[in-house]
Amino acid sequence: MRKPEFVYVTYIETTPEKLWEALTDPAFTERYWFGARLESDWKVGSTFEMLRSDGTISDRGKVVEFDRPRRLAYTFVNISEKYKDDRPALATFVLEPYGKLVKLTLTHEGFVEGSKFLDGISRGWPAILSSLKSILETGHPLEIPFEALKFED
Repeated sequence: MRKPEFVYVTYIETTPEKLWEALTDPAFTERYWFGARLESDWKVGSTFEMLRSDGTISDRGKVVEFDRPRRLAYTFVNISEKYKDDRPALATFVLEPYGKLVKLTLTHEGFVEGSKFLDGISRGWPAILSSLKSILETGHPLEIPFEALKFED
C-alpha cells in the first residue's frame, strides 16, 4: 500500500542559485511564506523552525539533505494541538536547470493515513510556491490571503 504524499512541479524563470537562496534564506522566505521565516543553519541533522511574524513557532523539523543548489530535504510538522497525531513528514525539493528556467519538484511524503497535516499542506504548498515563483520572476509576491486557505491552528 502506498503512503499518502503530495507532489508539486513548477518551472521558474531564475537560476538554481537564486531559487536555492529563496528556499533557505529566512528574510526571503518570509516574503512568500505568509510572513514566516524558516530558521536553520541548514546542516544535515540540524533542526529548523518556522517562526511566525509574532515570534511563535508554527512548525519544526530536521534537515535531512542539503546538496546546494540541487536537493534540499527536511522533515517537518505543525506543532499545534490539531496535528498532535501526525508525525514529521519529509519535504524534498529537487532543482533542475531547464534552459533559462529551473524545474522545481517538491515531494512531501511520509504522512500517516488520514493525516490532517497532508490536507493542510495540499492547500498551502501551491500558494506558497506560486508566490515564490512570482517573486523570483516579477519581484512581487502574490497577495494570497492566508485565511482563504482555511487553515486551522
